[in-house]
Amino acid sequence: MPLARLNVVTGANGSGKSSLYRALRLLADAALNVVVGSLAREGGLQSTLWAGPETIARSVRAGEHTVQGSAPRKPVSLKLGFGGDPYGYSIDLGYPPQVPPSAFHLDPEIKRECIWHGSIYRKASVLVDRRGGFVSLPQGRGEESIVLTKNLRAADSMLASIADPHRAPEMLAVREGIRGWRFYDGFRTDMTSPVRIPQIGTFTPVLNNDGTDLPAALQTILEIGDNEALQRTIDDAFPGSRLWIDVQAGRFEVKLQQHGLLRPLSASELSDGTLRFLLWTAALLTARPPELMVLNEPETSLHPDRLPALARLIIAASEHSQLIIVSHAQVLIEALEAASVSKRLQLEKSFGETTLSGTNLFNTPKWEWPTR
Repeated sequence: MPLARLNVVTGANGSGKSSLYRALRLLADAALNVVVGSLAREGGLQSTLWAGPETIARSVRAGEHTVQGSAPRKPVSLKLGFGGDPYGYSIDLGYPPQVPPSAFHLDPEIKRECIWHGSIYRKASVLVDRRGGFVSLPQGRGEESIVLTKNLRAADSMLASIADPHRAPEMLAVREGIRGWRFYDGFRTDMTSPVRIPQIGTFTPVLNNDGTDLPAALQTILEIGDNEALQRTIDDAFPGSRLWIDVQAGRFEVKLQQHGLLRPLSASELSDGTLRFLLWTAALLTARPPELMVLNEPETSLHPDRLPALARLIIAASEHSQLIIVSHAQVLIEALEAASVSKRLQLEKSFGETTLSGTNLFNTPKWEWPTR
């Protein structure tokens, strides 16, 4: 998928939007060395695999025959990767050898990992290469590779397990870059949500992905972030309103003074939509913008009248971070598309396959996967 500064991923239900979001999360988990556990929570490696046949004949696509399965010929492989400037990265997971027999035979293991220079993998551009437990730094023609380790555990990513800033500084750069990615997917705003009660506050430049530290995150923006942008955003969504954080004995509580009311409302009194908008505000106006931020259906529980203000907030955040927005709210999508830095990625599904609308053999971005 070709990405711009601000990417709007759309498509019908079941087209693959959530799968894309989860794939990005799994890729980020590799840098945290928790990708195997994350796969287990997804239902195991088997749940991520293509459920259709290895090949779909042209006659099937034309409707002349029905889809039929066949014996698999290729090894089980889940490949995740990205290309960028200056580095690209990929990871390939599969099943372990079945000898000797083990009760953990469905635990995935890492077969191949690569870091290369540039956006497209080429053998000559590989900077760090991992095959099985062997991790090396390829050298020029006629020179032997520098070996970093020969015994890396099959479940451990080289990103999280090897630290050699002198010989492999690109590994440190890729790891820290991925670890900085942020994912926000559905905040809890029900009446029993922790967001609705006062919280002990500490300096919080980054909102937690569950939003429980909202008051402290907003206070941090007020003190060291863009205070004017915060108040401007509140006024944009709720005209005539003002936000502040009430601090009592170390406990922080959100207060919102709305136009026409004689007293401010606390988080426990706010509607789900209002509270959710405040959560997105804290996430997008973060005092420490990440390289990449991924938002999954941010329109949930928001009234359509609030979506233009959310779109303006997202567009402003794209000045500091690359954003991927998964959405099917037409009002939000159209508002985001108006930005010059935005790109719409329309997903479609045909015969169970997720494809990117408008792509063909001639305009699909170049991409190569490292082989095992």
